[in-house]
Amino acid sequence: MQHLFDLRLGALKTAYEGGSLTPRQLILALREQAAVLNPEFKLFIHLLSAAELEPYLAALDDKSAADLPLFGVPFAIKDNIDLAGIPTTAACPAFAYTPERSATIVEQLLALGAVPMGKTNLDQFATGLNGTRSPYGACRNSLNPDYPSGGSSAGSSLAVALGVASFALGTDTAGSGRVPAALNNLVGLKASKGLISTTGVVPACRSLDCVTFFTASAREASQLLALTAKLDPRDDYSRSNPLWNDASAFGVPRAGFRFGVPKQLEFLGCTESPALFAATVERLQALGGVPVSIDFTPFLQAARLLYAGPWMAERYLVAGPLIEQQPDAVLPVIKAVLAKAPAISAAETFAAQYQLQALKAICEQIMSDLDCVLTPAYPRPVTLNELHAEPVLRNSDLGYYTNFMNMLDYAAVAVPAGFMANALPWGVTLFGRVFTDQYLLSLADALQRQTELPLCGQRSLNLPAPSNPARHDMVRVVVCGAHLDGLPLNWQLKQRGGRLVEATHSSPDYQLYALAGGPPFRPGMLRVAEGGVAIEVEVWQLPSSELGSFLTGIPAPLGLGKVQLADGRWETGFICEAYGLEGAVDISHFGGWRAYMRTKTAN
Repeated sequence: MQHLFDLRLGALKTAYEGGSLTPRQLILALREQAAVLNPEFKLFIHLLSAAELEPYLAALDDKSAADLPLFGVPFAIKDNIDLAGIPTTAACPAFAYTPERSATIVEQLLALGAVPMGKTNLDQFATGLNGTRSPYGACRNSLNPDYPSGGSSAGSSLAVALGVASFALGTDTAGSGRVPAALNNLVGLKASKGLISTTGVVPACRSLDCVTFFTASAREASQLLALTAKLDPRDDYSRSNPLWNDASAFGVPRAGFRFGVPKQLEFLGCTESPALFAATVERLQALGGVPVSIDFTPFLQAARLLYAGPWMAERYLVAGPLIEQQPDAVLPVIKAVLAKAPAISAAETFAAQYQLQALKAICEQIMSDLDCVLTPAYPRPVTLNELHAEPVLRNSDLGYYTNFMNMLDYAAVAVPAGFMANALPWGVTLFGRVFTDQYLLSLADALQRQTELPLCGQRSLNLPAPSNPARHDMVRVVVCGAHLDGLPLNWQLKQRGGRLVEATHSSPDYQLYALAGGPPFRPGMLRVAEGGVAIEVEVWQLPSSELGSFLTGIPAPLGLGKVQLADGRWETGFICEAYGLEGAVDISHFGGWRAYMRTKTAN
């Protein structure tokens, strides 16, 4: 479906600055388009009227794209997220209330200049992954009418896919921000828990809930996250975003990144998904990735706890009182899903928490050696007819690869990866340790550039690639002496969770000295303008949180600075201050500390 406007953030900024478009022109035209689409797709529960839009548009009259990062950018809001003065229904009319204040994330976006188009349809109480469990109508797929939109953030995904919003807010407890993205050729960012405030969001499972972004591209999701990942004093579950995960962390993934691939891949009989997934593995390899086969069993076991354990009782906290007082006000399928919740005991709750913690320990060990994990977004698509015949089972199929993510406290990004023969979009999920969101978005961006799939609206990505390297929660350190693998001080790296990334050489611009003193005997590496050689070095990776203690333990005259490697890269590594060379011996001709130490041993 061709869109009326190019709604990408950069394109809108250019149009506004060039004077070819104004926010009022755009928003009112999009509103008319949304009104035409709504009867067929059921994407909006409440589409803001022209009168309701006017205060937001008037607030921009004396502003410009130079003043506000999201000036005039249209966005949609899942109807379990508050917009002041507009009813929040959670797709249940009997539950509806009208908030006086917007959710924190909505307030942030409004302050940045974005304009809300309306409240979008969802699976009732955000309980579902298909988009058909709503009294406001079932949401069909944006490209194939025989399939669902995915849920529970159904209308939000459609608002972006159908071209009436630049981005949309969803929520994700078990996959609601990722399954609809994959089914509609979108990027779906489920950021680390607590990065985006959930104040003003109707809880599904409050301890697990995340607000999500639907965008056409990973770059746009990165921009939105950087603007909104703020600590919220109104949200008890809010968490500060580490500096390694800020906007500057978005970049080009370094070659050699390790991505997990489940040994236990399940496609539920789909004949196309296996080949699409294999092609994505090959694309990541072409980007410099190294696939690592992993045991996926503990992740799947954690996923099963979500709907078989006490987290169902947590869901019941919101919908339960209404079910008890007005049982007919809640859809039968939602009541059936929550039926066992009241009988869950405190003992069962603690037992399930212990089980989850045991599984998390296993999963964390697997994740410690990886930069991310790749899975299908869903095993196979299910049709609307299949959902009608077996609503609970087929809904569960869609969540096979998503339900464990918040349980285990991981970040995740769904990214388009192909189309099936019937034109239905197909996607994958990249997930990683908490607070590696910008790194995952960097991989998603690289994958989008590699696949060159059309964005929603059939536009190409057509954006400059980032120039800086992507970062995550691990840092690289270049060592040249006693910290080399197997040498006396190497334990200081391994004790901090360090892993050897590569053995290489410096650029030919260094001299190596055996410093006075010891044991342990140590070298000093000094960059020189002439007379330099290439020195044997190793690149180690260790958690960013451990770098400070490692640095403070380095004795003078050594320290950490920037070291240039043979391929031209600059990495953090050991350097030596010039005053420390007093009494030192120039050993540059050995080409490295190991070669020099072998001569010492021989003597």
